[in-house]
Amino acid sequence: PLTILLSPFLLLSAIAIKLTSRGPVLYRQKRVGERGREFDVLKLRTMRIDSEAEGAQWSTADDPRVTPVGRVVRRLHLDELPQLLNVLRGDMTFVGPRPERPEMVAELERRLPNYRRRHLIKPGVTGWAQVRCGYAGSTLGTAWKLSHDLFYLKRRSRLVNAMIVLETLVI
Repeated sequence: PLTILLSPFLLLSAIAIKLTSRGPVLYRQKRVGERGREFDVLKLRTMRIDSEAEGAQWSTADDPRVTPVGRVVRRLHLDELPQLLNVLRGDMTFVGPRPERPEMVAELERRLPNYRRRHLIKPGVTGWAQVRCGYAGSTLGTAWKLSHDLFYLKRRSRLVNAMIVLETLVI
């Protein structure tokens, strides 16, 4: 039911991306999930196709690599809709810590104590840190989000998940 409700937004976003920039509409990216297992996360492409020619980089709220349509799609969080397929495949849940890229995880595990604990549960499309902190954009920002993820791990429940889903809809 939720997928059917959201499909017009997904379709309109996909058409806008295709009409205004070269490259595929969907973007696959390796992420680290539960127990450190890698999987391909699906997103609508919001950046130029050459955005990582120099390797993996942090994304920021005002990232210059984001296309004009991508900026709108991101602001409305429509780029996350294809991740519902990741949920159906069992790689993710709706609520949990956001999955990070393998290129970043090794460094974050080395620099941030307890970072590995995020991988005790499946990652989520949305989460406590996501609604409270937004984009991390740096190791320091990730440390701030990590404290929120650990808070969530300790206190997660159906009620907390429902609150996070409501906050996500409001955002």
